[in-house]
Amino acid sequence: MKVLVVEDSDRLRRSLGDGLTKSGFSVDLAADGHEALAFIRTYDYDVVVLDLMLPGQSGLEVLRQARDEGRDLHVLVLSARDQVADRIRGLEMGADDYLIKPFDFGELVARLRALVRRRYACKNPRLRVGRVEVDTAARCALRDGEPVHLTPGEYAVLELLVRRSGTVLSQDQILDSLHGGEYAVSSNVVQVLISSLR
Repeated sequence: MKVLVVEDSDRLRRSLGDGLTKSGFSVDLAADGHEALAFIRTYDYDVVVLDLMLPGQSGLEVLRQARDEGRDLHVLVLSARDQVADRIRGLEMGADDYLIKPFDFGELVARLRALVRRRYACKNPRLRVGRVEVDTAARCALRDGEPVHLTPGEYAVLELLVRRSGTVLSQDQILDSLHGGEYAVSSNVVQVLISSLR
C-alpha cells in the first residue's frame, strides 16, 4: 500500500514515515503543497495523508487542485484544526476522512487501512491477464488455476504489472512500487524479480 504523507513539521513527517513503513506501507514524504502536487502528478497512491496548514499552498488548495485535475485519491486530512466547521469544510472539499492532532498512531493506521479497503472494495479483487490471475484481497496469484508461490516482492511486482497491463513501466516505476526500503539498496532488484516471475 503506497502512501504520501504531506506534513510541514520535519519531526512529525519523519516519524509518520518511519511508523507507516514499519506498519507495512510504502511511504513518500512531502513538506509542502507544491511538493505534494508534484508527487501526486507523478505517482499513484492508495491514500494521501494531508496536513491543512502547509507553507505556500494550503492542504485544502492541494486537495481542490487534485480533485479538479480528476486525480483518483483517497485523502485523510491530519490537522490541528479541530473545529467542527474545519472538519466539515475538509470533508466537503473532497477529503475521505479527517483526523485531529494530536492523534493515536494505531488509529491513524486503522483509518488508512480502512480507506485502502474502501478504495478497492467496489473493484474486482481478482485481476486476470492471459493465464495469470491475481487475487488482490488474498494477495496470491494463480497460473492456469494453480497457486503460484511468490515472495512479497514478486507479488508486488506481479500485481503492478497486471494492474497496468498494456502499459510500459520503467524500472524506477516498478522499484518505487515495491514495499519497504530494503529493495532500494540494490539496483538490479527489478531484473531479479522480473526474472523470477518469468
